Amino acid sequence: MGLPEFKPEQIPITLTTDVITSRSSSVIAKNEVTKQSPIITYQLTVGSYQLSVSLLSMGNPHAVNFTSDPVANFPLIQIGPKVERHPLFPQKTNFEIARVLNRGEIEARVWERGVGETLACGSGACAIAVAARLLSYIDNQVAIIFPGGTLTIHWDRVGEVLLTGPVEEAFSGEYPI
Repeated sequence: MGLPEFKPEQIPITLTTDVITSRSSSVIAKNEVTKQSPIITYQLTVGSYQLSVSLLSMGNPHAVNFTSDPVANFPLIQIGPKVERHPLFPQKTNFEIARVLNRGEIEARVWERGVGETLACGSGACAIAVAARLLSYIDNQVAIIFPGGTLTIHWDRVGEVLLTGPVEEAFSGEYPI
């Protein structure tokens, strides 16, 4: 799936706050972020929800929120579109809600920009794995369990993110020309 991107202009995001938490978990000024570490924890207010999101791009923007509750309990239908269209994201964003089950498994749901909730998402699975790895929740390989199936992601914090999973034919047809 390629290399993750972390610079605000590459995600892209428009920072409107003066502080965020970087990889080292220390608070740094926003003007330092563009030259430094991934944005691992950004406090995003959406309605009455205060979400702690990791921000990155896997070729498209992602905001990943980790929760300790089952992801089925999260009001994704209500919160997803608000995160997608938040002013922080000038080109909108994909939003993932994820719960670490153990160092090798994460359950997740995804809200894709312009689409809504989907059963799975390859770039979303990669974004979840990268964020979880940077937060030291997982090791190099993890199974991301979506409602639509499981994808396996491998990332060693240096190279490209690798995605593997099953391929199934969902539809076939003919179109007369």
